[in-house]
Amino acid sequence: MADSAPDLRSIPFRTADGAETTLGDLGGDVVLVVNVASRCGMTPQYEQLEQLQRTYGERGLTVVGFPCNQFMGQEPGSIEEILEFCSTTYGVTFPVMDKIKVNGRKAAPLYKALKETADAAGKAGRVQWNFEKFVLTPGGEVRRFRPQTKPDDPAVVAAIESGLER
Repeated sequence: MADSAPDLRSIPFRTADGAETTLGDLGGDVVLVVNVASRCGMTPQYEQLEQLQRTYGERGLTVVGFPCNQFMGQEPGSIEEILEFCSTTYGVTFPVMDKIKVNGRKAAPLYKALKETADAAGKAGRVQWNFEKFVLTPGGEVRRFRPQTKPDDPAVVAAIESGLER
């Protein structure tokens, strides 16, 4: 389901060092937004996210990670600990932002807007778990992929590539 990518690209949030930024400021024709966690069964998806960044970064993809501790406390560390973990364990080079909430009254404004996008089954609403993915294309389309869908799944790759072809 399509949403308005230009509006999503202008919603402010905080970087890991506390500065305010937007998806538009980060650049990238295609942006892959993911809520991440260091102590989750899906944490190995970091490896695939980094591979996507390395494969498509020069063509215009930016992967953006948002640490979130809302799912069984699986991201309990400080932002410094999270960044260290990402760097040393998975060699992450894509930007990892400050910790946020993705669900509930205190959900980050970016996620409040992203959650209006339906997944392939037509369901919008709450983020189900860590590693839920949203692909924003330059044409304004937003594609949502649930946590079980791996970053290198053909549907995710196709969504990224379709945005890079414009």
